[in-house]
Amino acid sequence: MQREDLKRFLRRHRLAVQCSVAPEGAPQAAVVGFAVSDALEIVFDTVDTTRKYRNLRADPRIALVIGWDDAITAQIEGVADFPEGRELQRVRECYFDAYPDGRDRLAWPGITHVRVLPRWVRYSDFTREPPLIVECATDQLT
Repeated sequence: MQREDLKRFLRRHRLAVQCSVAPEGAPQAAVVGFAVSDALEIVFDTVDTTRKYRNLRADPRIALVIGWDDAITAQIEGVADFPEGRELQRVRECYFDAYPDGRDRLAWPGITHVRVLPRWVRYSDFTREPPLIVECATDQLT
């Protein structure tokens, strides 16, 4: 799978299911609106009172599922961080390109932006016969 093909697929979607790990080890899932940077970073906003925020601060491992419509999906595993300074501004701009109303949410108490650095992806296209399934570390994408 080509890196550009994956970015195009991800950018056709606006929602992802993200899963983080609670302190006691239980999985916790939530739907988030996301954007994708040119560097294949996935960015979403949240507030510091959510479970996902607390979970990701304690344990940055994250999984996402994107694109469940039309029998084509991307499952992604990676690590999340909370950029600061110039990096925060850069990922926010990426997010605001997809969600212009995100600028209004900057007024919310505790708003923050999460950047996901994908490490592994499984792309599945069940609209083909046989299905196309590509699974690899993201550094193996060409």
